[in-house]
Amino acid sequence: MNPAVAAGLQIALVVAVLALAYVPLGDYMARVYTTDSGTQWKDLRIESLIYRLCRIDPRSEQTWFGYAASVLGFSLASALFLYLLQRVQGVLPFGNGLGGVSPAVAFNTAISFVANTNWQSYVPETTMSHLTQSAGLAVQNFVSAAVGMSVAVALIRGLVRVGRGGEIGNFWVDLVRGTLRILLPLAFVIALILLSQGVIQSYRSGFTATGLDGQTLTTALAPVASQEAIKELGTNGGGILAANSAHPFENPTPISNIVEILAILLIPVALTRTFGTMIGNRKQGLTVLAVMTALFGTLLAVTLAAESGTRGVAANAAGAMMEGKEVRFGIPGSALFAVATTGTSTGAVNSAHDSMSPLGGGAVLLNMLLGEIAPGGVGTGLYGMLVLAMIAVFVGGLLVGRTPEFLGKKLGRREITLAALSVLVMPALVLTGTAITVILSSTTGYLGNSGDPGTPGAIHGFSEVLYAFTSASNNNGSAFGGLTVTSDWFQASLGMCMLLGRFLPIVFVLALAGSLATQRRTPAGAGTLPTTGVAFAGLLTGTTVLVAALTFFPALALGPIAEALQ
Repeated sequence: MNPAVAAGLQIALVVAVLALAYVPLGDYMARVYTTDSGTQWKDLRIESLIYRLCRIDPRSEQTWFGYAASVLGFSLASALFLYLLQRVQGVLPFGNGLGGVSPAVAFNTAISFVANTNWQSYVPETTMSHLTQSAGLAVQNFVSAAVGMSVAVALIRGLVRVGRGGEIGNFWVDLVRGTLRILLPLAFVIALILLSQGVIQSYRSGFTATGLDGQTLTTALAPVASQEAIKELGTNGGGILAANSAHPFENPTPISNIVEILAILLIPVALTRTFGTMIGNRKQGLTVLAVMTALFGTLLAVTLAAESGTRGVAANAAGAMMEGKEVRFGIPGSALFAVATTGTSTGAVNSAHDSMSPLGGGAVLLNMLLGEIAPGGVGTGLYGMLVLAMIAVFVGGLLVGRTPEFLGKKLGRREITLAALSVLVMPALVLTGTAITVILSSTTGYLGNSGDPGTPGAIHGFSEVLYAFTSASNNNGSAFGGLTVTSDWFQASLGMCMLLGRFLPIVFVLALAGSLATQRRTPAGAGTLPTTGVAFAGLLTGTTVLVAALTFFPALALGPIAEALQ
C-alpha cells in the first residue's frame, strides 16, 4: 500500500475512534470527579474499604497546601517502597533468578516511575523480577497517572469555585476515584484487546528454542499485556521488555499498534471535554482541543514528510526510510506512534528515534520542548495548556488593553507569577543539564559521537544529550538510544530532572488553583478578552510556539537544525 494512503487510513481511524469516545468518556470523568460523597453512585464497597483502612474522610476537603503536601507525601512513600523493592527483589518470590538492583539504578528507576517518566537505563528482562514489574512498576503506572489527573481536576475546581475557603478537593478521594473508576476499567479492556492480538501474559522466566542456525536461543517472557495497557493508557511508557513497543511480544500487529496509539491519546483528549463539562462551558474545552490538534497535526505532517524522504543523494531510498523501523508498522505507523508518544508524556517507542532523519528527530524533540501539551500526558497536558492559556490571556490583555481574566477569575501578579514559574521549570532543567553535561564531558561520562566539533557525528551527539534532558524534564522517558546513560552523573542528574520536572510544576499549579479558588467570579464585560473561538485559539497557539521558539531555538540550531543542514 502507498505510504501516504496507509498514513491517511491510520490517522482517520485514530481520529474517528477518539471522536466517538470524546463525549461519553469526557462526561463520565467529569461525573467521577464531581459526584458528592455519600450518594449511591459514589459508595462502592472497595472505595469505602480503602477510606476506612487509610482513615480518609471522603467528605473533607483540602486547601492547596494540604493537597500539595498529600501529593508529595504519597509520591515520597511510593518512591521509597519502589526503591526497597528493587534492592531486595532477589530474596522475594517471582525473582526470575535475578539479584537486587544496584543503588544508582534503583534510585533512578524509583524516581522515574513515581514521576510518570519511566526512563529506563537498564535492560528489563535481565534486571527487574516479575514481582518488581507487577507489584512495583505497574502499580506506579496506575497511581502516577491518577496523580496527574487529580492535579488537573484540582486546577479546574480552582477556576470553578467562588469565594470559598480555598478548598480544591481531597487528593486521596481523587486518587482512589481516578484509579478505580477510570484507569482500571479502561486498562482491563485494552489488555484484553492486546491479548487477542498476541501480546503475551506469562510469569515464566522464559523459554529456549533452537534457531535456524542450530544455536540454542533463550527468549524472555513476562506479564506483558497487563503492563502494556496501563503504560500506554497512563502515558507512562516504560517497556517490560527492552525493545519496548517495537518488541513483537509487546506490539505484535498493526492492529495492536493502532490500539496502543489510541490508548496513549484517549484520556488526554477526553480530558478537554471533562474540563468544558466541569466549568459549564464546553466551548472552552473545544478551544483547548483545537489548539492541541493544530500543534499535533503540524508536527505529525513534518515527521511524516521527513521520514518519507531520503537521507542523502547517495543513500538507498528504501533502506534510508526504513532504518530503525519495524516492518510490521512501516513509516506511517512509526511516525504516528512517535508523535503521539512525544506529544504526550508517554515515552513508549515502536521505532528507534535515534535513527530518524535530522528533521524527523528534531520534530519529535520539539514536540517535547513545547511542554508536551499536544495533547499532553494524563492530566499534565490539560493543566499545562490551561497555564499557557492564562499567560496568553495576560499577554493579550496587555496588548489590547483588556482586563486579564480567565473564566471570570482575575489574573493578578500572584497568579501570573505562579503560571510563569510553572512554565519556566522545564527549560531551566533542560538547558542547565545539557550545558553542564557537554561542557564537563570528561567528568560526566559524555564523550559524544565520533567526529570533531561541527561534524555530523558530534552534532548528533549534542542532540542526543539535549533529547535526554528534554525527555527527563518533561517526564517523557524516550531517548536517542546512541547515548549511554549508565554513569553516575546521568543516573543522578536525570533523576533530579525527573523529580523536579514533575513535582515543582505540580506545586505551582496547585498554588495557582488555591489562589483562584478564593476569588469571586467577575461577570464578563466589554473589557474582558474572550477565551473561546478562532481568535483566542490562534493567540494560545502563538503563545505556546513563541515560548518554545524563544527558549530553545539556539539549542535546536546547534543540534537537529545544524544536522539537517549538513
